[in-house]
Amino acid sequence: MSVAEDVLETFPPQPYADVRAQVRDGDIFLCQGRDPFSKLIQWSTKSPWSHVAIAFRIAALDRVMVIEAVEKIGVRAVALSAFCSRDSEGTYPYPGKILLARHAAFGGAAKIKPMAKFAFDHLGDKFAPGEIAKIGLRIAEARLGGEHHTPPMLLPDDEFICSEFVAAAFQAAGVKVAWDGLGFIAPSDFARAPEIAAVAQVDVAHPPLPPKGKDK
Repeated sequence: MSVAEDVLETFPPQPYADVRAQVRDGDIFLCQGRDPFSKLIQWSTKSPWSHVAIAFRIAALDRVMVIEAVEKIGVRAVALSAFCSRDSEGTYPYPGKILLARHAAFGGAAKIKPMAKFAFDHLGDKFAPGEIAKIGLRIAEARLGGEHHTPPMLLPDDEFICSEFVAAAFQAAGVKVAWDGLGFIAPSDFARAPEIAAVAQVDVAHPPLPPKGKDK
C-alpha cells in the first residue's frame, strides 16, 4: 500500500491515547523532524521523513516502548509518551510530526521475537564523533555522488542511522524493505514500501508529558 505523500495532510492528528491504543509489536513511527541532522536526511532523500523507530508493547508493565538509533546517543529505548513529547535533544513539544505505520509481515510472534531480540540486544550501542562523521559522509556520498556502491571505509558497522537500524531489525526477522541502493536505506524507503501502511498521525501539539521540570 505504502504511505501516501500527502498523508500528513489527509490523516488528521489523533490524541496520544488513541494512537497508543492502536500500537502493535513491530509497528514503526515515521517522523518529520526539524533539527540539522533531520534536515540533512530530508534534503538527501527529497522526502519529509527524517527518522524511523520501532515500537514494542511490554504488557506486564503496561508500557509501549520505542527503540531508536539517534545522533549523539546511539541505540536507546524510550517510553512512547516521551517519544511523542520531545525529540532526542529534549526539544518540547516534539518539533515536527509523527506517524504510526505498520508492515504487513508482522502479524504474529514468529517474526516479532527475532526482531525484538535484535533491537534489544543493540541497546546501548554508542556513536563516537568519528562514526557520526562517517554517517554524514555515507549520506553525502550516496546522494551527491549517486553512488550505488558505498566505499568499504564508509560501510556501517554498529553506528547505524535510524533507518539502517530498523532495516537490520527487520532483516533479523527475515523481512526486507526495498530501497534504491544509493548508499544507505532511508526513512523515506520505509514510507514507500508497498507492505507498509499508515495507521495514525500523533497530535504532537498536545504532548502526553509536561515539559521537563514542570508538574503534571
